[in-house]
Amino acid sequence: MALSIENARPEDREAVIVLLQQAELLTDDLPAELPGFLLVKEQETCVGVAGLERFGAVALLRSVAVDPQHQGRQIAAQLVERLLETAKADGLSDVYLITTTADRYFERHGFRPVDRQEVPEAIQQTQQFSDLCPSSAIVMKRTVNDNAA
Repeated sequence: MALSIENARPEDREAVIVLLQQAELLTDDLPAELPGFLLVKEQETCVGVAGLERFGAVALLRSVAVDPQHQGRQIAAQLVERLLETAKADGLSDVYLITTTADRYFERHGFRPVDRQEVPEAIQQTQQFSDLCPSSAIVMKRTVNDNAA
């Protein structure tokens, strides 16, 4: 069946929460309107999600999840690459993420671990960084524009 990538809408929130819970990812700080989130749908069923939260010239890649029955089809990779292209086109400098289990996966997309003290203050102040993710979580960064503001 054909897959489509589309912008998430507020009415998609419950389907997003289900996907994130299946992947054992955080939902406590999920934005109500889902700005910057993309969905992959097969017909009308949401089978993948990923979000990009902007903070000035940097962003946080978050909530990358794929329905277990659809894993192995490069859905997450398509979402991550689309969001990285968006970040670059929007003139952002760096994209960060926080993970406890998927660091090797994100290394394949050009992310590298960084020291928590090197993370911009705007990202450090997110609920995900400061409260929800354990301090043992790995913080990773990918530069998308070397000369961004």
